[in-house]
Amino acid sequence: MPTPSEFERMLREVALRVTSPRVAVLSAVHENPHADTESIIGIVRGNLGAVSHQAVYDVLKALTSAGLVRRIQPLGSVARYETRVGDNHHHVVCRSCEAIADIDCAVGHAPCLTASDDHGFSIDEAEVLYWGLCPDCSSTGSS
Repeated sequence: MPTPSEFERMLREVALRVTSPRVAVLSAVHENPHADTESIIGIVRGNLGAVSHQAVYDVLKALTSAGLVRRIQPLGSVARYETRVGDNHHHVVCRSCEAIADIDCAVGHAPCLTASDDHGFSIDEAEVLYWGLCPDCSSTGSS
């Protein structure tokens, strides 16, 4: 887990001004991968006190635009955020409890970026969502 000074360095490296809300939001997302906005707001308020919803939304937008966090939004779910950026990983989502986990990109003969027809696009990222039941929900349903 990065330290507050490392979060400050990350912000400076992408030309974002260092503010308490930015450090707090970046820390919250780092500590809680795939957290939704409401959860992040609760964590930030627990650390800083009074922070508006809009401030957290604005920080998440700035961090996403700067490439420090990634926004994902599985079908039927609210937006969620993670700090695992810069690679081509995917996600698995539980249909029952909506738990989300990272899945590394497939490797081998048919890696994720090999499209059957790229239509002339220069593809640099693939977004894949796998759906199923997490281990807890699978065992609950089978008992």
